[in-house]
Amino acid sequence: MRLLPVLIAGYFVAIIDRANLGIAALTMNADLGISAVAFGVAASVFFVPYVLLEVPSNLALARFGAHWWIARIMVTWGIIAAAHALVWDVPSLYVARALLGAAEAGFFPGVIFYLTLWFPAAYRGRIMAAFTAGIPIALIIGTPLSGLLLNLEGMLGLHGWQWLYVIEGVPAVVLGVLIPFIVPGTPEKAKFLTTEERTWLTETLARERREREAASTGRGHRLLKVLLSAQVIMFAVAYYGLTNLNGAISTFLPQILKPFGLSNTTTTFVAAIPYLFGLVGMLVLGRLADRAGKRAFSLYLALAISLVGLVGAAEFSEPIIKLAMLCVTSIGVFGVLPVFWGLPTAMMTGAAAAGGIALINALGNLSSVVNPAVIGAIREKTGDFNGGLLWLAGMSVVSMIALTIILTVWRPTRRTAAPTTGQAV
Repeated sequence: MRLLPVLIAGYFVAIIDRANLGIAALTMNADLGISAVAFGVAASVFFVPYVLLEVPSNLALARFGAHWWIARIMVTWGIIAAAHALVWDVPSLYVARALLGAAEAGFFPGVIFYLTLWFPAAYRGRIMAAFTAGIPIALIIGTPLSGLLLNLEGMLGLHGWQWLYVIEGVPAVVLGVLIPFIVPGTPEKAKFLTTEERTWLTETLARERREREAASTGRGHRLLKVLLSAQVIMFAVAYYGLTNLNGAISTFLPQILKPFGLSNTTTTFVAAIPYLFGLVGMLVLGRLADRAGKRAFSLYLALAISLVGLVGAAEFSEPIIKLAMLCVTSIGVFGVLPVFWGLPTAMMTGAAAAGGIALINALGNLSSVVNPAVIGAIREKTGDFNGGLLWLAGMSVVSMIALTIILTVWRPTRRTAAPTTGQAV
């Protein structure tokens, strides 16, 4: 209760500032003359500096302190997100998206690493689920909110999409300023814990670190060796498929729904419906994954649900059925994220964890450089998003194969399921 509300709020704002491009596109594309291909490239450009700066940013986080570095990231991206209101053509939009990607680099893996400093392994599935719930929550609330902001068209001479960027950029700056003062860096500095609680927590986390280090004896834990290891690369391949799924849903969903004949505002409210199902998927699958021996099952279940939903959404043109299939898709697409991150955080420790998690996130997000441009090109050629949905279905298969290799070659350390009371295990 001391950490998660603040961190979820930060991720909530991050997702809104990243995904509001899809809502702005409902009117911005016509105002600026942006084609489907150019829009796909604009969505992709964000991830080029984001990927390149992920590892340096997370290493800086480990060096200077997670809460201070996370605050720096938030203030920077909030300013740049609001500055999107100043774009006037396609090239300027590309520049704004690239700067936003550079500013946000390191936030998500930084928070994931920060959570490993606070929560024992047995709790991380539900904690990751609670944190990453910021994604569907942001989209449930932010999508219709962004749609309403489009109605500010003409106020003070600005377009609605310009007001959208300005208003939704401010909260990141405010939260960034507050975070160093309300979120402690480590459990040792947590004044809200009693001496007994602090001792139990620090000793439990220290014991888990020693166990992971002992289990990795002979493999080497020097940072460069970890970053270049087959294990990290395979995790990145698995995450490549997952980020394809998640990024595409939030970026293109409003445009997928627009042909239903709805107004812009109604489209954004309808677009929030699949995200409600995504939130349920996150919480249920994250909880299931915390049961002993259920993490692999939860991963495969989430990906299978995604695959069924994507194929169904591509094959059916009736609005109600397509929307239902997109709801099924969201259960798996959003539900798989917290389950996935429980694996690499259980296998790495220390600076290797900070660098390894960041590299997995960075390489995985290469999909977000390729994916929007591919889907935009498919839509330009075919006139709809069905081919793009089938492309995403293929990405879920890629993740299944990579995860099978990981779970076969590198078995995660068995652990006791989380206790249901405050007692230590």
